[in-house]
Parts: sequence; C-alpha cells; structure tokens
Amino acid sequence: MSDEDEAPEAPRGERIAKWLARAGVASRRDAEKLIAEGKVKLNGRKVEGPATFVAPGDRVSVDGKAVASPERTRLFRYHKPEGLVTTHRDPEGRPTVFEKLPAALPRVVSIGRLDITSEGLLLLTNDGELARRLELPSNGWLRRYRVRVFGTVDERALARLSRGITIEGVAYGPIEAGLDSRQGANAWLTVSLKEGKNREVRRVMAHLGLQVTRLIRVAYGPFQLGALPRGGVEEVHPRIMREQLGIGERPQRRRAAAEAPAEAPAEPPPEPKPDPKPDPKPPGPPGRGHTIPRARNAAPRRPARAANRRRPPSRP
Repeated sequence: MSDEDEAPEAPRGERIAKWLARAGVASRRDAEKLIAEGKVKLNGRKVEGPATFVAPGDRVSVDGKAVASPERTRLFRYHKPEGLVTTHRDPEGRPTVFEKLPAALPRVVSIGRLDITSEGLLLLTNDGELARRLELPSNGWLRRYRVRVFGTVDERALARLSRGITIEGVAYGPIEAGLDSRQGANAWLTVSLKEGKNREVRRVMAHLGLQVTRLIRVAYGPFQLGALPRGGVEEVHPRIMREQLGIGERPQRRRAAAEAPAEAPAEPPPEPKPDPKPDPKPPGPPGRGHTIPRARNAAPRRPARAANRRRPPSRP
C-alpha cells in the first residue's frame, strides 16, 4: 500500500470568494473585486486570486478588519423607505440602507435592489450565496409592486405586457399589470414580474406614457411586506426558511439527537406484586343458602342417602 493510500489528502476548504459571501461581507462577485483590489488577507498574507481556499482555523481580514467565520444562514424582511441607496458605499455620499439598519443585526447583503426613489420590501441575508441564488430569475419568484402613475392608463396596453416587450434594444420578459383604481389623472396599478432588471417598472411605464410617482414592492416570492412599518426589520422564522428555501433542519430533532444518551441494556420490568387478598369471612353455621368452600384437594362428596332408605332394626 502506498503512502498516498495511507494518508488521505486534507480537504482544501472553501474558495475564499464564496467564504466571504457566506460570511455576509459581499456577494461573490463583489468579493472577487475586493480580492483583485488587494483588500483581502488570509493568515496575514494578501490573497492573490479567487482560487484560494479557506480551511477551518484560518484568519481572514478585509480592509484590515477581521472577518468572523460564517454563521447559520439568516434572512430578514426590511421595509425600505424612500431616499436610501441599496449599497454599502455610495460614491456620492447619499444615505444607504445599511447605515440605517439596527446595530444588533449581523453584517448582511441585500437580495436584489430598490432604487433610491422606491420603497417597500427588501430582503437581507448574512449569506451572500443565498442572495445570489434568490436573485436569479430562474427561481421563478414573482416580484410584485403597487405602482402609482400619472397619465392616461390604457388597459389593453397593460394586457399586452404579458407577452413581453422590447424597449431601446432591451428585452423585458412577461409582465402582469392591472388597473386597481383611478382618480383623475392618477391611478394605482399592480405589477408583477420575474426578472427585475434595473429600473424595469419605471422604464416600461414610461414607454406606455405613464409617469411613476410612487413605487412600493409588496412581495418578493413567498415573502410579503405585510404590516411591517417603514424602516422596520423582522427576521424570517427558521421554520419558514425550511419550508420555502429548504435551509436548515428542525432544531428540536437536532437537540434531541445531540442530547440522547448512549443506549443502555433495557432493565426488565419489575414483577407485579400480587394484590392482597381480603381476609376470608369466618364461616358461620351451616344452613340453607350457605355453603362452606371446599379445598381443591378434598375428597369428592359422597352421594347423599336416599330419604326412603330403611335402617336396620336395632337389637334388643
């Protein structure tokens, strides 16, 4: 047997861009940019390329700050207000979503984006790989919006959007749009789409001659904005993540498996104690309606004498 067979190769770990994404530093693509800019170090040495692997116990830092190992995947619903940019750093110095989040939250990335004038549901997660997966149109999740527009709404033009539309060389997939209410020159629409390209709703509405004056995302796949207040954050329950995303396991079962003691030989059940018998009632004198119990090993009863049997005469 060779040495290679005796000593299996140690696991290489996880690619550093994916590791950084799961740690919530950035998406995998942005993590690769950080690596290319020389901002990532592994065990004190600058990482030269994304084909670097992180093993358990390695130390990783970004911009001189240590990065903690990835924790369990968590997902949050956030009601983004208007006027915030969905980015970690804005070159124009505008306020960002991540600057307004509660300090108790872990480092998170957004799943998709909402532009500065849009509001509503924004999903946040500490797992960049999950963010990348949920952003893909291939998952088939609908993004649903409530849209207030100014202008004359042509309902037939809205219906034609279900076949898709191309605007200035950009092809947009099928869009479901319907008129909810109208008041003068203003109207509320419900718009649902799967791709969610940059400023897609605004560009499509402008192509129809409608000016978007308010845009609220109310659903992203199975997750709803609901009654979440503006600026509020709420963590998605692990049970919902298991049902909708297939992430995690049942904590009760995991704890039960971890706390189960080693199997011990089963002890025989204790022998049942006989019920105490009541003291027998002392026999009374024989009489009608009363019989004396007989022992099981007693001799059989003798037949009673016939009443008409004649006795032998007594001697004088």
